[in-house]
Amino acid sequence: MMKNLKKFLLAIVTISVVSCSPELESVYFNEVNPDIFPQSESDVQSLVIAAYYPLRGSWFNGIHSTSERGLMFMLDATTEILQGPYGIQQVQTYHSFNTTSTSVTRFYDDFYNQISSMTLNIDAIENADIIESIKNEGIAEIKCARALLSYELFDMYGPLVVAPLEVLKEPLIETPLARLSEDEMVSFIEQDLLDAIEYLPEPSEADYGRFSKGMARMILIRLYLHQKRWDDVETQANEIIGMNYYELETDYVGLWDTTAPVDSKEVIWAIPADYAGTSENQWQLMVLPSNYPNRGGFGTIQSSWDFYDSFEATDIRKTNLIAEFAGTDGVVYNRANPGAYMQLGPLPLKIAEDAARNTGLTTVDIIVYRYADVLLSKAEALANKTGVPTQEAIDLVNIVRNRAQISEIALADYADIDTFNTMILLERSHEYWCENGQYRSDLIRHGKFKEYADRLNGVASQSQPFNVLFPFSLERISEGEGAFIQNPGYN
Repeated sequence: MMKNLKKFLLAIVTISVVSCSPELESVYFNEVNPDIFPQSESDVQSLVIAAYYPLRGSWFNGIHSTSERGLMFMLDATTEILQGPYGIQQVQTYHSFNTTSTSVTRFYDDFYNQISSMTLNIDAIENADIIESIKNEGIAEIKCARALLSYELFDMYGPLVVAPLEVLKEPLIETPLARLSEDEMVSFIEQDLLDAIEYLPEPSEADYGRFSKGMARMILIRLYLHQKRWDDVETQANEIIGMNYYELETDYVGLWDTTAPVDSKEVIWAIPADYAGTSENQWQLMVLPSNYPNRGGFGTIQSSWDFYDSFEATDIRKTNLIAEFAGTDGVVYNRANPGAYMQLGPLPLKIAEDAARNTGLTTVDIIVYRYADVLLSKAEALANKTGVPTQEAIDLVNIVRNRAQISEIALADYADIDTFNTMILLERSHEYWCENGQYRSDLIRHGKFKEYADRLNGVASQSQPFNVLFPFSLERISEGEGAFIQNPGYN
């Protein structure tokens, strides 16, 4: 199967639809006139692909970049999965971020306007004289993109400013807006996804790299987990399981080979990566030290030895946690002889080494969501909705553990909810390390975020209860003219 999304991304720059008045008739290269656009299916597709644009892996302006400018890097670095020896990585590790920490404030600053662009593009398609089925399908993809981006920012910052359409259509009128309430924010994301599900294709019919009904339901699972709506988590998990499409791959490590995700029935959504920088995977460049054999990198981030030691001996999921390597200098580096490369922990490579790589990039695609998440989410929901773990929940966990080549667990050993949740957090960290950064949210959901940071960092930890949300920049607060309120603890 061809990487269809990659072709589109190479051909288009984000398209922003703006209102037009008699005084403003010029159309710039990055703007289009809603009176004449869209007029065809190809026009609609241009707007659809523009919605994917901020979600890709570009270092410059892709929220799923695998560099320090991407979600995974910055979110996992607040947990035991990743540790930073210096710079913004260390700020994340110690939870010392504040209103001047552009490494965390920039995600809102760089991406919140993309939600508005998608809102305008949805309106443009709705009002276009185009076949209804084309309109519905295009709007469904954009709504799924808007929901994903909104959820990811909501998870980081809490409720956002979501500009109403009528405000967006009057760009020359300055209108300071307040953040939505928690319920309003959740409803906004939820409704987008429910709308999208109706018209998105089945997983078997979706082009690789594009959204499907399965992806929309997966985002709903993450949203409902965030809100501890256990019954709804279970419902969405059952819907995905009932599609009879997704399944676990037998080879966990092989999922991160250069071609494996394309035809995998475990992958719910992945972002195609290339050498052109359209949607790039920089992870090897970030992780591997300069003296790593074949082709090294910057060595900007490590895992922790605490995390490495938490795996069972036979667990294949730690295969690419590189605990030892022979450097190009002839020295063997490991825990006993870490040098400047492994003093905090092993190298969290995760993906295949990509022997063909001849630049800082790799063509290993960026996997964001997998079917294993559906199984573990359902297990968590089954246990937590009543506060009593069940055999069905344990069985779901064991499906994932069996693939990891470790022994099954027994209900008798996890009969109380606290013990069960400690176990499910561990399984989540082992299954999803260095994928989409969701483990931070998992820890927060169970009230363990600060506790685990303090345990990892000891007296160096600066973690505070309010760090479960990131701060907004001072610029956004100032622009809000009193309507936009900073998250507690950062004033």
